[in-house]
Parts: sequence; C-alpha cells; structure tokens
Amino acid sequence: MRIKHLKVFAVRRAVLVAVVALGFGITAGPVMSADGINPETDKILRSMSGYLGGLSTFSMSADIDNEIVDLQGQKLQFSSFAKFVVARPAKFHVHRKGAFADAEFIFDGKTVTLNGKNANAYLQVDGPKTIDEATRALGFETGLDMPAVEFLDADPYAGLVSNVQSSDYLGTVYVDGIECHYLTFRAAQVDWQLWVATGEKPLPMKYIITSKWVTAAPQYSIRFRDWDTAPEIKADQFSFSAPKGASRLDSIPVNALGEIMIGGDK
Repeated sequence: MRIKHLKVFAVRRAVLVAVVALGFGITAGPVMSADGINPETDKILRSMSGYLGGLSTFSMSADIDNEIVDLQGQKLQFSSFAKFVVARPAKFHVHRKGAFADAEFIFDGKTVTLNGKNANAYLQVDGPKTIDEATRALGFETGLDMPAVEFLDADPYAGLVSNVQSSDYLGTVYVDGIECHYLTFRAAQVDWQLWVATGEKPLPMKYIITSKWVTAAPQYSIRFRDWDTAPEIKADQFSFSAPKGASRLDSIPVNALGEIMIGGDK
C-alpha cells in the first residue's frame, strides 16, 4: 500500500507541543500541576518522573502501534519496535524498526545523528549539550519525533502535564503481568492514558494517546518492556561512524506515519 493514499492524524502532536516549548526555554518558573488534576494521579506521575529522570543510565524496549485512517475511512494500525539505551545527561542510542525504515538515533553529547540503516544515509545536527536539547533539535530539523521522547526528558512531568485539563486515578491493573497504577488524562485535542508500575520502581509500562475529535479516534500506543536500570553499556554504544558509501543528507523525507522515507515511497 502506498502511503500517499493514506490520511494520517498526528495524535502525538498536541501533547508534544508543550514539551518542545519547554526545550527551547519559552516557559519559565517552576512547573505546577494542572488545574483539576487528581491528587493521587499527580503524586504517581511525579513519582514516575522523578524516578525515571533520576536514573543515570537505563535501557528498555518498546512495541509501538500507530493508527491511521485511510481515505475510505478504514482504520489501520502500523506496528514498530524500538530499543533504547540512555546515559544521562547527554547520551542515547535508539534503534527503531518500522514498516518502512530501519533507523538509529544516536547522541554522543555533541552531535545527534539520524542514521537510515536500510538506505545507507544519515543526517547530523551539531550543538546540543543535553538529551532534551538533542531530541528537540532533531525534531526541529527533521519534523520527526523520536519514539517515547517524552520519557527521555530530564523531567518528564513538565511536558506531560502542560496541556492537561483533568485527570483520574482508576486503581491498579496488570500490564504484561506487572501490577500498575492506571492514570487517565484529558486535554483539549487528545486524551491520554498511562500505566505506571507499582512498588519501588515506578516505571512507565504502557502509554496511549487518543485523538478524540478525529473520525475513528486513532491512537498512538507504546508498551514498554525489558527495563534495565543498570545496563551494561558498550564503549562505542553512543558513537557513530558513517558506513562505507553512506550519503550525508541535509534533510530527511518523512512519510505520513512519521517514518523516514529515503529512496522513495513504498
């Protein structure tokens, strides 16, 4: 199926706008909880954010589902996989395999690289000094959002609550056999849900954004797994050397699914 015949709705964008603003220093002052946010929900979200943001290193995997609605009104779900290795404050390696691209996002503390492995082409942005700056710079230069970028921030809470109008705590449920707090949030354009593991390691286990005012209410969802809060990191984990014959690009074409499309449509 050719992507040009599909109509996609960017369900992540409304939540991410505030995150981008924070990354470029547009807001100032301490971040307060949103008006109407449930106190128990706020407590758990802050706990998750503080724990995750406080980890010096971590790795995890994610299964990602991105729904679209085609021009005939049929809802389709495209799945992808990502593996993350993060070393705060200024290094990460993310490998994503999707329907159209096999790509790496690499940050060594000075340069962030988007490497299209299956196309043998790459793009680089120099200058970022932190993970937050690197993900914003990459998004600004390419229009491409890294998967789960909200959770790589030094303070995930700040971006997640920026547009929240109300929230609720629905008790505990199980995700992949792990007991989790079930949190729900409402914003103007989207609703989103978050499942956070109970206990001493309040890690995010599942995340869903729903574009509620769009026909068929398409969703973007992530299931996190294989968390390691003290991973063994290889010496060259965050280094990038251009493969033989690789092309350095000034821009990266992105398709309707938000995946890179080097070498033409499929």
